[in-house]
Amino acid sequence: MTSDDVTELLRKAYSDEIETVMNYLTNSVVLEGVSAEEVRESLEEDIQEELGHAEMIGQRLKQLDERPPASYDFEARQESLQPPEDSTDVLSVIEGVLEAEEDAIDTYRSIISAAEDEDDPVTEDLGVTILADEEAHRTEFRGFKREYDK
Repeated sequence: MTSDDVTELLRKAYSDEIETVMNYLTNSVVLEGVSAEEVRESLEEDIQEELGHAEMIGQRLKQLDERPPASYDFEARQESLQPPEDSTDVLSVIEGVLEAEEDAIDTYRSIISAAEDEDDPVTEDLGVTILADEEAHRTEFRGFKREYDK
C-alpha cells in the first residue's frame, strides 16, 4: 500500500500542474511584442504537456483508490507566474516559469524518493518520466533567460 506521503505529494503535483496550465495559458494570451513570440509559442506547446502530466497523475491517484483534487481543493501558489502588468515584460514570465519548473522538479524528486521508500515502482516510474519533461522545460527557459542576461 502506498503511503499518505506519496498520495499527498501526488495531489500537490496534480494541483501544481493544473495551476501551471492556467498560468501558461494566460501568459501565452497576454504576452505581446516581438521578443515575446518564441516564449508564447513555447508556453502554448507546454500547456498540453503539463495537462498530460496532470492526467497521468490523476490516473495514478485513481489507481491508488484516491481522488485527484478538484477546484474546491485548490490553493493557488504560483505567485511569480502571474501575468505581468506590462504585457511586454517577457523576462518576468521567463523567471516565473523557471521558478515553477524548479518547484515541479523538487516535487517529482520527492515523489520518486517517497515511492522508492514505499516500494511503489509504478509511482516512482511516473515521477521519473515527468521529472525528465520538467527538466527539459527548465533547460529551454534557461536558454530564453540567457538571451536577456546579455
